[in-house]
Amino acid sequence: MSKSLRETVHASTFFLCLNFYNRFCLGTQSTSCERVGGWTVYYELYVDVLFLVNFMMDYILLLIVRRMLKCSVTYGRICLGAIIGSALTCLVTILPIPYAIIKVLLFHTVVNGCMVQIGLKIKSIRNLVKSLIMLYIGGFLLGGILESFHQYVRFGSLFFAVSLGGYYLVLGAWKFISYIQRWNCYHCDVILYLGEKTYLLKGMIDTGNGLCDPLSGKPVSILNRESAKELFAKENVCNLRYVPYCTIGKKEGVLPTFQIDRMCIRQEREHWVELPLIGISEEMISVGREYDMIINPNLF
Repeated sequence: MSKSLRETVHASTFFLCLNFYNRFCLGTQSTSCERVGGWTVYYELYVDVLFLVNFMMDYILLLIVRRMLKCSVTYGRICLGAIIGSALTCLVTILPIPYAIIKVLLFHTVVNGCMVQIGLKIKSIRNLVKSLIMLYIGGFLLGGILESFHQYVRFGSLFFAVSLGGYYLVLGAWKFISYIQRWNCYHCDVILYLGEKTYLLKGMIDTGNGLCDPLSGKPVSILNRESAKELFAKENVCNLRYVPYCTIGKKEGVLPTFQIDRMCIRQEREHWVELPLIGISEEMISVGREYDMIINPNLF
């Protein structure tokens, strides 16, 4: 009876990927011994293979964390961090430490901490903790991708190819998650109240919109011209005024602005604004009517 290396060695800083690689690519025979169900089982650890596999996975993970945190470190620096992480992993694995929990703590604190700090030039404790969290997020994403392809991989060369493809898949997944987060953060539903009527629109909170009425100092939100025609064509809009503005590509102009009764901005919570100022844009403010109104962030 024998047990594969994947069931006994979890020394990699990214042990899930190493586990996947060892499942198909490494055989075992051995020099260390364990008693399993009446059988004496021997294991043999190939340090050179362990180092190379760890180096590759550490390098990919550091690249992922660099993209997540938008660091400006060089590839050479990341390579140095991967070498240090892989070397420390092999050292901790080889050392005759009697308790497995101590090795686990060394892997997840000293080894990973040194690798991230050296590879990404982390200087503060806060950024170090943030980088380690991103390291494990990237590790679990990459490990899940590799695990899903394990039944199609039988050779080491395919493992390296799948790992490289997994790197791009993780980055793609991270970009998609970031896009959804930004969408939820800046997009909202807007309800305008004018008289006895209400109008439901799609809005976007634009941090670049700092337009204010020079007379009252109130922030001005911008409504798409086509939406204004559809909504207020039959309404008597009072208190019409013109607010000066300037944009990129146009030095100056005036924006027709009016005041409505109330406005409700709905995201996870509702934010109510009494007597808000609404400016009517002369041009389309979004392609394809993705949103109808630009919300001034100074309303919050």
